[in-house]
Amino acid sequence: MNGKNKAKEILIPLGTVIAFVVIWQIVCVLGLVPGFMLPSPLDVGAALVSEFPLLMHHAGVTLLEAFLGLLAGVLLGFCCAALMDTFPLVKSALYPILVLTQTIPPVAIAPLLILWFSYGIVPKVILVVLVSFFPMAVGLLEGFQSVDPDMVKLLKSMGAGRMQIFWNVKFPSAMGNFFSGLKIAVSYSIVGAVIAEWLGGFTGLGVYMTRVKKSLSYDKMFAVILLVSFISLLLMEAVKYIQYRSMPWDHLDDR
Repeated sequence: MNGKNKAKEILIPLGTVIAFVVIWQIVCVLGLVPGFMLPSPLDVGAALVSEFPLLMHHAGVTLLEAFLGLLAGVLLGFCCAALMDTFPLVKSALYPILVLTQTIPPVAIAPLLILWFSYGIVPKVILVVLVSFFPMAVGLLEGFQSVDPDMVKLLKSMGAGRMQIFWNVKFPSAMGNFFSGLKIAVSYSIVGAVIAEWLGGFTGLGVYMTRVKKSLSYDKMFAVILLVSFISLLLMEAVKYIQYRSMPWDHLDDR
């Protein structure tokens, strides 16, 4: 990818965001929307600066919950996808259940988890596992099953076993699907942790949001939303960088 294309990829989204913020500020300055309903970007920025130390404290707890749940969700999704790919009977039994779980909104599950596991970190981690597990399992399963069958037959004819075929052919070919699912799971993990904190907890960005909402401090509410969005984007960019470094064969034309 040449420098001109890279500049377009950065400047066009950046220009869109700047235009949105300018329009937002103009709307607030002209009083088209009451200030208590929609604080201006300047007010949100001031709240973000003044509350930054406290926000970092709560963000640390949310990130810990998201990391633990994401790690467990990725491992569980990998194992489940490998089992469904290896044993068709397991796929027939589990796949409909996986799809069914996605029809249940996380906000409906969170109160049950808090009822069962109290207000500690456990229900938050479990909810993050539930929301991050599905994209990993489905993405990896599609990657495993998209392997060229002729390549599998070739390795079998050379005496390769099931595990050798999996690690040397299926897993490398599914890495693109793995990172695509991981990008979704990373963003879901932050959202899932915040949702769980809304409904019960002592620390975390979700707990902070419920407190400032009750005090009608909507500038601080918008500051938290901005921070959550920034963290999600940062984590997705980290996944993209890891993918770039882990799959050098996927961008040979860029060199």
